[in-house]
Amino acid sequence: MNFIFFSVHFPDFNTEFSHHLRQFGANVLGIGDTDYNTLNERLKSSLTEYYKISNLEDYDEVLRAVGYFTHKYGKIDRFESLNEFWLELEARIRTDFNIEGIKADQVLDIRQKSRMKHFFRKSGVKIIPFIDKITRSKVKNFAKTTGYPIIVKPDKGSGASMTFRISNEQEIDDFFALAPQSIDFIAEEFVDGIIMTYDGLIDREGNILFESGTICEESIMDAVNNDDHVHYVSLLKLPEEVKNAGQKIMKSFNARERFFHVELFKSKKNNELIALEVNMRPPGAWMTDAINFSYNMDIYREWANMVVNGKVDGPFSGKYYTAYASRKNHKNYRLDHETILQQVDGKLVKHSAIEPVFSRAMGNYAYQFRSESLDEINRLISLIQQELP
Repeated sequence: MNFIFFSVHFPDFNTEFSHHLRQFGANVLGIGDTDYNTLNERLKSSLTEYYKISNLEDYDEVLRAVGYFTHKYGKIDRFESLNEFWLELEARIRTDFNIEGIKADQVLDIRQKSRMKHFFRKSGVKIIPFIDKITRSKVKNFAKTTGYPIIVKPDKGSGASMTFRISNEQEIDDFFALAPQSIDFIAEEFVDGIIMTYDGLIDREGNILFESGTICEESIMDAVNNDDHVHYVSLLKLPEEVKNAGQKIMKSFNARERFFHVELFKSKKNNELIALEVNMRPPGAWMTDAINFSYNMDIYREWANMVVNGKVDGPFSGKYYTAYASRKNHKNYRLDHETILQQVDGKLVKHSAIEPVFSRAMGNYAYQFRSESLDEINRLISLIQQELP
């Protein structure tokens, strides 16, 4: 298999995906915009060849790189970045070179939130009332129907960037005075709920090979807008209602050979499960590591196993709750870093600074820890995030 890994050096977990592709016998052909000698040694040893370009957003440069690899190694079997930002570029390359996977005429179905909702309806999972191609008057009329607050966010995007909670007509006017004209936004009814995710692997025949889930009781939108810390918990057992809804959604998209990350709202008002969005890529914020720690497995290996061999090993069952709890540099916390390391000793599985590009949503520094007890997990989250009065 000739596998081109685009932006192979970023995010960091691409190293693990590349390593296991190579272990299963694939030619891993990397494209990036950094010098080869800056790559980590594990990634270097995983690559059959590396091609540096100056600008990953320059399609002509990417085209030349893929053409070079095609001329040297023959037909390219896959072109992936595992990064939502590059989905449209990936689809265009696959179309131009007839590479298996999502093509240019399909990619907006998994990029635009407005188009995702058509598939959610098809699945039978409830959606949030919304309008797209918004104007000032359309939003004001929409708010009269739903009531305030409402949510306005980009039709394409992730991580709650440029997502706003709007509470009155003046805030609608303020939004349209400042909103970038180049970005299409949608408006949604506000739902007070917690986020539950359905994550896993689906093979080239449309069979779900692995599934897991997390719960996030805090709003990522509020974390971004308020520059606040966040936490989530990877569940030991996937709730049946989340599993059923997630499977219906994946079937409606007719997804093939993907890592997937489906976000659902659990309404605090009536406990209804509501489809929020779908991402055909690995979940972020160390959630892939959380899967490994919860299930005692290597999800990076199993993804590569699926791509190369069409299967995963296993079966895998949850053994631990795994939590992620972040902190912000501007906040004053009761416990310092060294005390946290001592207090969470034995449960801590990972801790480090967060890459600046992700820190607004996911914190400046994070701790990951696991336990068979959810009560202990919640106690440790409070310990890490408790602020001074």
